[in-house]
Amino acid sequence: MAAHVREPSFLELYTPKLVTVLRERYGLADFKADAVAGLTVAIVALPLSMAIAIASGLSPDRGLTTAIVGGLLVSALSGSRFQIGGPAGAFIVLVAATVQQHGVDGLILATMLSGVILLVAGATGLGTFIKYIPYPVTVGFTAGIAVIILASQIRELLGLTLPAPEPGPLIAKLGALADALPTVSGPAVLIAGLSVGIIVAVRRYRPHWPGLLIAVAAGSLLAWALGSPVETIGTRFGGIPHSLPAPQLPEMSPQKILAVLPTAFAFALLGGIESLLSAVVADSMTGRRHRSNSELVGQGVANVASAMFGGFCVTGTIARTATNVRAGARGPISGMLHAVFLFLFMALAAPLASYVPLAALAAVLAVVAWNMVEKNEIVTLLRASRGDAAVLFATFLLVVFRDLTEGILIGFAMGALLFLHRMAKAVEVVNVGAIAEDDAPDATENGGSRYDAAMASDPDVVVYRISGAFFFGAAASVAAALDRIGEHPKAYVIDLSGVPLLDSTAAVSIEGFVRKARRREAAVVLSGAQPAIRRLLFAHGVRPPQVTFRSKLPEAVAAAHAALAVRPDEAA
Repeated sequence: MAAHVREPSFLELYTPKLVTVLRERYGLADFKADAVAGLTVAIVALPLSMAIAIASGLSPDRGLTTAIVGGLLVSALSGSRFQIGGPAGAFIVLVAATVQQHGVDGLILATMLSGVILLVAGATGLGTFIKYIPYPVTVGFTAGIAVIILASQIRELLGLTLPAPEPGPLIAKLGALADALPTVSGPAVLIAGLSVGIIVAVRRYRPHWPGLLIAVAAGSLLAWALGSPVETIGTRFGGIPHSLPAPQLPEMSPQKILAVLPTAFAFALLGGIESLLSAVVADSMTGRRHRSNSELVGQGVANVASAMFGGFCVTGTIARTATNVRAGARGPISGMLHAVFLFLFMALAAPLASYVPLAALAAVLAVVAWNMVEKNEIVTLLRASRGDAAVLFATFLLVVFRDLTEGILIGFAMGALLFLHRMAKAVEVVNVGAIAEDDAPDATENGGSRYDAAMASDPDVVVYRISGAFFFGAAASVAAALDRIGEHPKAYVIDLSGVPLLDSTAAVSIEGFVRKARRREAAVVLSGAQPAIRRLLFAHGVRPPQVTFRSKLPEAVAAAHAALAVRPDEAA
């Protein structure tokens, strides 16, 4: 007898992992391990948060604010033990477009609304469905984002001077950058090249060292040593403040809410996918299991709070979460401490940020973009099937040349259609042939008539088995296969034991087949139908006396012969 699996309670589904960890006798040794991991992640997040904000068309302090406020709340309320929240490279293009279209106030309002959407999605259990995004879509989307990020950093990498604001669309952007090539800055190229070289070398030879921070520090020292007029955080933004701003609600009006609502949904969709993917990565590295809906609730609260402090979109970040796990984190406190360490940097060392050259931060993002492209996965998908390759390329091209949300939605639709096509092709209708006498019952349920070898070869009874998910995509082909049965037997046996799923369209097609068979006065016996499938068939009129149901195929064959034995024409 199968063991009963207890469904988790509401509290178990929505309890943050912080509470779970503290219940497990969290001790001083755990805190020390989390402190080391939190410091390690903060060192990675420090240059990255500022670089993402600048690439998004914002000041670097907004990136730090997002990492501090969002990072603290994501870890405190997350459904994953090791999730690190903050600004993510995947949002750069969408955030930059929102700033251009609606301004910083519009961005903050969209961020707050996205938090509310994530809260509702988590509270209503929609987090379960985000995991159905096809893998080729996520790979193509990530690769497309990487291309856009890299293109957005060419100006800073080369120190170009553009006479007008940099265009948003990729082709127009590359054209404007090509026209500005005569203004290339040698010192900027030197700083960017040194920074990229340091990051690559540290990752290869000293992978546990903070390569991003070392590269930014080295780039800053080189800029100071050259005494060259390269752009820095100080020259463009005037530095960063020493503290967080006071919380306040963004300006809201019905017109403004409606204007930014599509962007808010895009933020929520992208943030939900990114955070749940990050939680899955952490699960695969640790053997733990995250709570997807609790994760979305935590992300929602973090986005609302980030917006109140002037930050922007918060999500779970895969690279920083993986760094957290590798650094030996024991639980969510490491992520909370990472936010505390970032706040201490802002409070105590803010003046140092003024000397950071933008070329060094651009180099950080260029390396991040290169690492975002899942090269092995792309090759695997291209080799796997033409369908997966088509979904991958469509998503990639739409993200790069059209729109992020459009890329995800169309990629998802293509992936869903591809899946339905494959499932439909997997459904088979085959002639079962003779039934082994060893499998036959001693007697039919009607009694008296024993199953023997003659029954297995009786031309008056045709036995067909349907196997696979019998749904709307396969209903037409199955119905056609049943209608193509050349002979006109006196009884049909349809074995449904290999059908795990049957929908209303399939039930209607079976009902139509039964109706045609009854017109010819042929008996129909269905075998092996699961209780849920039987209930659906009943709802669509496939029920006794039009058909007979039996649990096993030999019993169904015997029932078909019993029906023939009492036919009116036979009795006459």
